[in-house]
Amino acid sequence: MGGTADDELRRVRRWLWIFIVCLVLSGLTAFPLHAESTLLVDAAHRLPTPRPVLDWLQRIHSGITETDRRYPFLAYGTDWLAFAHLVIAGAFWGPLRDPVRNVFVVRWALGACAGIVPLALICGPVRGIPFFWSCVDMSFGAVGAVPLLLVLRGIRRLEVGRTASGAATA
Repeated sequence: MGGTADDELRRVRRWLWIFIVCLVLSGLTAFPLHAESTLLVDAAHRLPTPRPVLDWLQRIHSGITETDRRYPFLAYGTDWLAFAHLVIAGAFWGPLRDPVRNVFVVRWALGACAGIVPLALICGPVRGIPFFWSCVDMSFGAVGAVPLLLVLRGIRRLEVGRTASGAATA
């Protein structure tokens, strides 16, 4: 890909914004779990959903409904999960301002995306999560890594450009 350093910086920032927006949306959706699970189960009943998936979604909804009714304080844990997503999104302010200087945040996030896989493979069976659902969870790590890898590639190009321009002025 050709282009100027300004073009590359715009591309990097565009991908960072996509990642940030997805983190924020992911965080915000952790608050209204009951309403979301109700909509999801209703939609699954209307669509051609495989029986194991439908049964799992219904089980999730029943668990959320019963827990909200009997133990509403447990939802506080997902409130903190939502908050963590929002805080992590805020950590990308540094790379937005200066991606080269703050590349460590992008590398850290790539490590976190990779960490989703062993977490799902270890904790999923321990918690009785069906393997197909662990695969859905693992896909978030893979999907999240894509924009981050594009950002990292762009940052490397920006680093090379800064090094070349620094050598030319020396």
